Amino acid sequence: MKEHAPRKRFGQNFLVSPGVVAKIVDAVRPQADDRVVEIGPGLGALTEPLLARLRHLHVVEIDRDLIARLRERFSPERLTIHQGDALQFDFAALGRGLRVVGNLPYNISTPLLFHLAACAGGVRDMHFMLQREVVERMVAAPGGPEYGRLSVMLQYRFEMERLLLVPPGAFNPAPRVESAVVRMLPRPPAVLAASDGTLLGDVVKSAFAQRRKMLRNTLRERLSEEDWAALGIAPTRRAEELAVGDYVRIANRLAEAGISSSSSRS
Repeated sequence: MKEHAPRKRFGQNFLVSPGVVAKIVDAVRPQADDRVVEIGPGLGALTEPLLARLRHLHVVEIDRDLIARLRERFSPERLTIHQGDALQFDFAALGRGLRVVGNLPYNISTPLLFHLAACAGGVRDMHFMLQREVVERMVAAPGGPEYGRLSVMLQYRFEMERLLLVPPGAFNPAPRVESAVVRMLPRPPAVLAASDGTLLGDVVKSAFAQRRKMLRNTLRERLSEEDWAALGIAPTRRAEELAVGDYVRIANRLAEAGISSSSSRS
């Protein structure tokens, strides 16, 4: 079969470093009967070593040419291929205790992370290769420029750890940026304190929509001066200065007042 030409529209940068592949697989530590799904298997750099430890593996791939290659290399008894866009795939349909891995396409990484967060309840863990800048945003602490909507929403739902940095030369074609591998562990439902997760997401989105403005302005349609006083949060602060728990308290106060994600206070 002729060599596959990476396709820009799919954000294809294939991992080609055996050393990096080994480190990722060792970090995942797959056990034979684990239920694992790989997003974007590409040319199979991770697929083959994962299957060396697993009895069966699921993969989600959008590129028909790559799917044909995978079918030539691996039997359907060992590898189930789900053809389609990972942004539209129902990961919950694969069952609970799911382990998700992948070298995520950088051009869709943020929306894909939000899509995966929605099914976190049935996930055991996630290990992803991402653009380093995205990983820095995911694990950022309040107060810095990297801290934003992605930080708050993912830190609410997951415990996250950056595992290793990966240079551009580990890929073909080499991207113009560094990459990083991150581990994401879903937080137990019992510690998720927001009474309305959709409302929490709406509040965070509004707060960071104009991050240089004071919260008094970005959330003016939702919170009054009385609300800010009751919450003990200065309305002159900016979105990046609040911790995840602060946003949870804001959302819960709105929920208690009967404010939904689609409504606002006059």
